[in-house]
Amino acid sequence: GRLDGSRAAPQHRAMNKPLPGTPITAADQALVDAAKSLIEQRYTENRHHIASAVRGASGRIYTGLHLDTYVGRASVCAEAVALGQAMAGGEKAIEAIVSVRHPRPREQHQDCKVVSPCGICREMLTHFAAGATVILLRDDAHVRIPVEELLPAKYKRHP
Repeated sequence: GRLDGSRAAPQHRAMNKPLPGTPITAADQALVDAAKSLIEQRYTENRHHIASAVRGASGRIYTGLHLDTYVGRASVCAEAVALGQAMAGGEKAIEAIVSVRHPRPREQHQDCKVVSPCGICREMLTHFAAGATVILLRDDAHVRIPVEELLPAKYKRHP
Protein backbone atom coordinates (compact mmCIF):
# COMPACT_ATOMS: atom_id res chain seq x y z
CA GLY A 1 0.00 0.00 0.00
CA ARG A 2 0.85 3.65 -0.10
CA LEU A 3 1.70 5.77 2.91
CA ASP A 4 -1.56 7.72 2.67
CA GLY A 5 -3.59 4.50 2.88
CA SER A 6 -4.93 4.78 -0.67
CA ARG A 7 -4.38 2.06 -3.23
CA ALA A 8 -2.48 2.61 -6.41
CA ALA A 9 -4.55 2.46 -9.57
CA PRO A 10 -4.21 -0.89 -11.35
CA GLN A 11 -2.06 -1.01 -14.45
CA HIS A 12 -4.16 -1.35 -17.59
CA ARG A 13 -2.96 -3.41 -20.51
CA ALA A 14 -4.18 -0.69 -22.89
CA MET A 15 -1.49 1.65 -21.54
CA ASN A 16 1.21 -0.63 -22.98
CA LYS A 17 -0.34 -1.10 -26.43
CA PRO A 18 1.62 0.42 -29.30
CA LEU A 19 0.10 3.63 -30.55
CA PRO A 20 -1.83 3.26 -33.79
CA GLY A 21 -0.59 5.17 -36.75
CA THR A 22 -1.40 6.02 -40.32
CA PRO A 23 1.01 5.72 -43.26
CA ILE A 24 3.20 8.72 -43.99
CA THR A 25 2.78 10.94 -47.05
CA ALA A 26 5.35 12.04 -49.61
CA ALA A 27 5.62 15.35 -47.72
CA ASP A 28 6.31 13.38 -44.52
CA GLN A 29 9.04 11.38 -46.27
CA ALA A 30 10.64 14.68 -47.32
CA LEU A 31 10.63 15.66 -43.63
CA VAL A 32 12.34 12.38 -42.65
CA ASP A 33 14.87 12.88 -45.45
CA ALA A 34 15.63 16.46 -44.28
CA ALA A 35 16.31 15.29 -40.70
CA LYS A 36 18.45 12.37 -41.91
CA SER A 37 20.44 14.58 -44.23
CA LEU A 38 21.16 17.09 -41.47
CA ILE A 39 22.36 14.53 -38.92
CA GLU A 40 24.42 12.66 -41.52
CA GLN A 41 26.19 15.94 -42.34
CA ARG A 42 26.54 17.32 -38.81
CA TYR A 43 26.90 14.26 -36.54
CA THR A 44 29.65 14.68 -33.98
CA GLU A 45 29.93 12.19 -31.12
CA ASN A 46 29.10 13.77 -27.74
CA ARG A 47 27.90 16.93 -29.47
CA HIS A 48 25.14 16.29 -32.05
CA HIS A 49 23.45 12.89 -32.44
CA ILE A 50 19.80 13.76 -33.13
CA ALA A 51 18.29 16.01 -35.78
CA SER A 52 14.67 17.08 -36.08
CA ALA A 53 12.66 18.52 -38.92
CA VAL A 54 9.32 20.29 -38.64
CA ARG A 55 6.93 21.29 -41.40
CA GLY A 56 5.03 24.48 -40.87
CA ALA A 57 1.56 25.24 -42.19
CA SER A 58 3.29 27.12 -45.03
CA GLY A 59 4.82 23.80 -46.16
CA ARG A 60 8.32 25.04 -45.37
CA ILE A 61 10.69 22.65 -43.53
CA TYR A 62 12.82 23.80 -40.58
CA THR A 63 15.56 21.70 -39.01
CA GLY A 64 17.44 21.61 -35.74
CA LEU A 65 20.26 19.69 -34.07
CA HIS A 66 20.45 18.20 -30.59
CA LEU A 67 22.96 20.11 -28.47
CA ASP A 68 24.65 17.60 -26.20
CA THR A 69 25.26 19.97 -23.33
CA TYR A 70 23.64 19.91 -19.96
CA VAL A 71 21.91 23.14 -19.12
CA GLY A 72 20.16 22.58 -15.83
CA ARG A 73 19.11 18.94 -15.89
CA ALA A 74 18.74 18.28 -19.59
CA SER A 75 20.50 18.82 -22.89
CA VAL A 76 18.86 20.94 -25.57
CA CYS A 77 16.74 18.67 -27.77
CA ALA A 78 16.66 18.92 -31.56
CA GLU A 79 12.86 19.21 -31.47
CA ALA A 80 13.10 22.45 -29.48
CA VAL A 81 15.71 23.89 -31.84
CA ALA A 82 13.70 23.00 -34.97
CA LEU A 83 10.47 24.29 -33.44
CA GLY A 84 12.23 27.53 -32.47
CA GLN A 85 13.45 27.91 -36.06
CA ALA A 86 9.87 27.51 -37.32
CA MET A 87 8.55 30.06 -34.83
CA ALA A 88 11.36 32.48 -35.73
CA GLY A 89 10.47 31.93 -39.40
CA GLY A 90 6.94 33.18 -38.76
CA GLU A 91 5.04 29.89 -38.72
CA LYS A 92 1.70 30.10 -36.95
CA ALA A 93 1.05 26.35 -36.95
CA ILE A 94 3.08 23.17 -37.22
CA GLU A 95 1.84 20.27 -39.36
CA ALA A 96 4.40 17.55 -38.63
CA ILE A 97 7.66 16.77 -36.86
CA VAL A 98 10.21 13.96 -36.95
CA SER A 99 13.44 13.22 -35.07
CA VAL A 100 16.26 11.04 -36.34
CA ARG A 101 19.12 9.56 -34.30
CA HIS A 102 22.56 8.87 -35.73
CA PRO A 103 24.21 5.69 -34.42
CA ARG A 104 27.31 6.09 -32.28
CA PRO A 105 30.51 4.54 -33.73
CA ARG A 106 30.44 1.58 -31.31
CA GLU A 107 26.87 0.54 -32.21
CA GLN A 108 26.24 -2.42 -34.49
CA HIS A 109 23.68 -0.81 -36.80
CA GLN A 110 24.91 2.03 -38.95
CA ASP A 111 21.60 3.45 -40.12
CA CYS A 112 20.00 6.65 -38.88
CA LYS A 113 16.68 5.79 -37.23
CA VAL A 114 13.52 7.76 -36.51
CA VAL A 115 13.10 8.12 -32.74
CA SER A 116 10.29 9.20 -30.44
CA PRO A 117 10.44 12.58 -28.68
CA CYS A 118 11.41 12.56 -25.00
CA GLY A 119 8.87 13.43 -22.32
CA ILE A 120 9.92 17.08 -22.10
CA CYS A 121 9.56 17.44 -25.88
CA ARG A 122 6.16 15.72 -25.82
CA GLU A 123 4.99 18.34 -23.34
CA MET A 124 6.49 21.16 -25.43
CA LEU A 125 4.99 19.84 -28.67
CA THR A 126 1.48 19.56 -27.23
CA HIS A 127 1.77 23.22 -26.27
CA PHE A 128 3.53 24.74 -29.31
CA ALA A 129 2.50 22.27 -32.05
CA ALA A 130 -1.01 21.25 -31.00
CA GLY A 131 -2.75 19.35 -33.78
CA ALA A 132 0.53 18.33 -35.44
CA THR A 133 1.51 14.78 -36.27
CA VAL A 134 4.69 13.10 -35.11
CA ILE A 135 6.38 10.62 -37.41
CA LEU A 136 7.47 7.49 -35.55
CA LEU A 137 8.80 4.06 -36.41
CA ARG A 138 6.37 1.14 -35.84
CA ASP A 139 7.15 -2.40 -37.03
CA ASP A 140 9.88 -1.09 -39.35
CA ALA A 141 7.50 1.39 -41.03
CA HIS A 142 7.15 5.12 -40.55
CA VAL A 143 3.72 6.17 -39.29
CA ARG A 144 1.93 9.38 -38.34
CA ILE A 145 0.69 9.79 -34.75
CA PRO A 146 -1.24 12.85 -33.48
CA VAL A 147 1.03 14.67 -31.02
CA GLU A 148 -1.71 14.61 -28.37
CA GLU A 149 -1.61 10.78 -28.33
CA LEU A 150 2.00 10.90 -27.16
CA LEU A 151 0.96 12.59 -23.92
CA PRO A 152 -2.41 11.19 -22.84
CA ALA A 153 -4.31 12.83 -19.98
CA LYS A 154 -2.10 15.93 -20.23
CA TYR A 155 -2.43 18.38 -17.35
CA LYS A 156 -4.23 21.53 -18.46
CA ARG A 157 -4.39 24.60 -16.30
CA HIS A 158 -7.85 26.06 -16.08
CA PRO A 159 -8.30 29.74 -15.20
